[in-house]
Amino acid sequence: MELSITLLNFAYAIFGALFTLLFMMIGYKIFDKVTPFDTSRHLAENNVAVGIVVGSIFIGLGVAIGLVIGLGLN
Repeated sequence: MELSITLLNFAYAIFGALFTLLFMMIGYKIFDKVTPFDTSRHLAENNVAVGIVVGSIFIGLGVAIGLVIGLGLN
């Protein structure tokens, strides 16, 4: 019985990680479309301000999706 619960939680974690990466990619694409400049080019030029903003988007999405997944495990 405990093994099935452990495997189910592991499956939730794997699917959660995949969904988090997918949503981070979608969030980055939306941010790139909304901003009036090319985000990828500014990141390649080592623009620290753009890097901080993109990093904080990833952190925010990761926390939000992580909370949703964590609530699903209860």
